[in-house]
Amino acid sequence: MIKRKLYLLLPLFVCGVYLFLYIPMFILVLMSFNASAHFHVWGGFSLQWYRQLLESVEVWNALQNSLIVAMSAVALSLSMGTLLVFYTKDRMKKMNLLFYGTLAAPEIVLAVGLLSLLVYFMIPLGLTSLIVGHTLIGLGYVVPMLYARMQEMDNSLIEAAMDLGATQTYALYSVVLPFLMPSLIGAGLLVFIISFDDFVVAFFCAGASAQTLPLYIFSVIRSGATPMINALSTLLLCVSSLLVLLFSLFTLRKTGIQS
Repeated sequence: MIKRKLYLLLPLFVCGVYLFLYIPMFILVLMSFNASAHFHVWGGFSLQWYRQLLESVEVWNALQNSLIVAMSAVALSLSMGTLLVFYTKDRMKKMNLLFYGTLAAPEIVLAVGLLSLLVYFMIPLGLTSLIVGHTLIGLGYVVPMLYARMQEMDNSLIEAAMDLGATQTYALYSVVLPFLMPSLIGAGLLVFIISFDDFVVAFFCAGASAQTLPLYIFSVIRSGATPMINALSTLLLCVSSLLVLLFSLFTLRKTGIQS
């Protein structure tokens, strides 16, 4: 009897958890199509907030800054992570723990520490300091992922390439990079998602001259939520969901190749 009750309650509990997770996002998406400017009044279906969003110069500037920072952080963290893993792979087992430490540390601690370092060296805050901060966070994800993939590689492939006359750099380009490509794509997508959505590091390190999309949303909602922010948040949700889906597909493909 007790087992039967548990058998009936368990699906209800799971449905309740999913509703708790997704109802706020569903309301956000629904209100982005609300013709009324008042959140609690449904005025009919409308795309006016999306039209206002496309005509907003501030939103396009913030989007441009977010893309510049995210793409730069991806390029720098992948380049630095690949070189670090390849040239120090024999000593990476102990060094790898240092990168796990950046993942375990609270993001606000990293942001305050990075801001203190920038102020100490009198580096002006802006896009450059923001790219440095997001690259630092990205390395915490890139290095462990590339190191795990590198551990699966047979060193005899690199030795065979060098026996045939390849330099170490050419072996990296022709042998190692193709082998690391699934992890490079997956890590790049993950760093892009994290950088594009990041608020804490951007809040501390962006300064007044560089405003990203999360900072723009925060500055607008401080004076009261507007339906245009619902539309912007919906678009960000779609972009993030697409990138997470791509990351999951690459992860599944990598798992399938390994199995």
